[in-house]
Amino acid sequence: MSEMIGADLVDLDLSADTKEAAARALAARMVARGRVTDLEGFLADVAAREAQMPTGLDGGIGIPHCRSAHVTEPTLAFGRSAAGIDFGAPDGPADLVFLIAAPAGADDAHLTILSSLARKLMDAEFTAALRAADTAETAAALIRGDEPPTAQGARTAPASATGETAGASEDTAVVPAAASAGTTAGSTAPTAATGAGGSGTPAEPGTPVEPSTPAPAPDEPRPFRIVAVTSCPTGIAHTYMAAESLENAGREAGVELVVETQGSAGFARLDPAVISAADGVILAHDVPVRDKDRFTGKPTVDVGVKAGINRPAELIAEVREKAARGEVSAPAHAPAGTPVERAGDATEGYGTKLRTWLMSGVSYMVPFVAAGGLLIALGFAIGGWQVNKAPSVMDHFVWTQTDSWGALLFQIGGVAFKFLVPVLAGYIAYGMADRPGLVPGFVGGAIALDAGAGFLGGLAAGLIAGGVVLAIQRVPIPAVLRGIMPVVVIPLVSSAVIGFLMLVVIGKPIASAQKGLTDWLSGLTGTNAVLLGALLGLMMCFDLGGPVNKVAYAFATAGIAVTDPSDSAMQIMAAVMAAGMVPPLAMALATTVRGRLFTPAERENGKAAWVLGASFISEGAIPFAAADPLRVIPSAMAGGALTGALSMAFGATLRAPHGGVFVVPLIGSPLLYLVAIAAGVCVTTALVVLLKGMRGQASESGTTGPAAQEAGAPKDTGQPVAA
Repeated sequence: MSEMIGADLVDLDLSADTKEAAARALAARMVARGRVTDLEGFLADVAAREAQMPTGLDGGIGIPHCRSAHVTEPTLAFGRSAAGIDFGAPDGPADLVFLIAAPAGADDAHLTILSSLARKLMDAEFTAALRAADTAETAAALIRGDEPPTAQGARTAPASATGETAGASEDTAVVPAAASAGTTAGSTAPTAATGAGGSGTPAEPGTPVEPSTPAPAPDEPRPFRIVAVTSCPTGIAHTYMAAESLENAGREAGVELVVETQGSAGFARLDPAVISAADGVILAHDVPVRDKDRFTGKPTVDVGVKAGINRPAELIAEVREKAARGEVSAPAHAPAGTPVERAGDATEGYGTKLRTWLMSGVSYMVPFVAAGGLLIALGFAIGGWQVNKAPSVMDHFVWTQTDSWGALLFQIGGVAFKFLVPVLAGYIAYGMADRPGLVPGFVGGAIALDAGAGFLGGLAAGLIAGGVVLAIQRVPIPAVLRGIMPVVVIPLVSSAVIGFLMLVVIGKPIASAQKGLTDWLSGLTGTNAVLLGALLGLMMCFDLGGPVNKVAYAFATAGIAVTDPSDSAMQIMAAVMAAGMVPPLAMALATTVRGRLFTPAERENGKAAWVLGASFISEGAIPFAAADPLRVIPSAMAGGALTGALSMAFGATLRAPHGGVFVVPLIGSPLLYLVAIAAGVCVTTALVVLLKGMRGQASESGTTGPAAQEAGAPKDTGQPVAA
């Protein structure tokens, strides 16, 4: 730990009032130490991690962290704020801020030390000592474990501590890597270790794991046993803090609780015998649990990782109640935790869950759209516009004729398109109910396709199929039947129900609605079409690959996902792709014509943005938007809206759902299409240069941005700041 943090990486008077400014101030210290090579790139990675889930914790703690290619070695910076900084914690702002930076390929030993810090943050004595520290050297020593927390956390204690006190202080200090996986030298009660062992040394895979409470005497009843898994997207902080919180709550509740931490340093699997003997399971995770099937047949509570940190006692009580009721949520997973291996807290609303379910279906469908659309477009390019009337290549194929090859590509693409609606419905149901939802989802989607209900039918079939499976899983089942539930009973009953509903009840009404939508799109002309193009352009550039961007893209691909799409549908697809190319191309152009307004790292990113933008990868503009969102995002939206409107006005069409400039030969009115893209790029570039230039003039006149002042940054040199 000594090489990870020193006094120069501690700020006991952190004056920032936003989390972005706090991260910038602490990251600047890492840059000065030579631990971070690119400040803006690193801050963009921190912001991307923060966007996945707030890093504020109860108790006044903020732990912004990330893995980044701009970090040379694992580093920790600490700041203490008198006013507090909002990191999204339920109980208010944080006064203790830990910025954790790990390289993209950090070694396990360093990550184990960082995880050890994360676990110690759950210790009230440790955090109290940090709040009482009066020098940066003292705070750094506390974090490294060189100084016991009682030296600052309890200033009235006698100078000559007893052996018992000394032992307790060892238990609360941040320990070196060699001891971080288990209990420390002064501990009296064994606990589950960072990987899964409590023996004081890192547990190897398959090693039996000791429980978190002492074994009962022979004449005492066996305590309730729980196994748990914790994981988070980065696998550094939340993973281990949730484990520590659950272990502490387990000791207080008198249960045997063993945690498997699936973190960045890898993980040691729980011993199968420990899992077999467990009475319940707690899964606190924001990324998929690896080897989740190991917990089949156990009462399970499935929540986000922050729930494991903030309310561990409730989770333990909940799993005990499920066990008392005989409610088994695996393999028939409880509805509280299954949406695509979930993301977010257990308190997320139904709107968020619905979006997650729908995006699950869309994400699995998009590769079929891309492959099928490109094959169909190539078929038309090679075989001519009459290729859709060609006979089957199984009956007629001439190796030396281009028409035959065009027909072959067209027909392969048509077969790929037939999977779109079933895949959409199947994976929406999967997002809701996990694997048991796949069969009824695919069946419902296939029926929707046959009934002419199209994508609306696929959406309805997926949601209904997932709901039916979840309802079946709520029915109490005798233990003898649990083994056949996921293989026989659930697929049989759910497929019969969804088939009846789609064929007899809702299939025809949805088909009528789908036809009405298709007719409306086909009838769009003039001003209405231009306004729709502008709206889609705004959506594509609003969050650069985020949910709003994906909604616009899914709307466009839904229209062309047929073998004979209407001209209006192809115009919408062209407008969406054109608008999505604008932000990265504009950032690339801006860094070329006004490079002094950008940092060296942004100028390098600008070179890559040329290729990303030309390939229709909107995410190429994310580093610029993350560093300066208030200037970049509105500028991008203005250019995207103009491009979308012009593309619709020019009547440009596109059969392929992706490809950027590389599919220009497949575009109707290609020259006007490129003009529309160029116009949007020029508008966005001009606005970005203007806004950044105005900020630069203010800096030259002596008005330094508030974020730079609060973060303790050097005098503003015109570089962008995180807004």
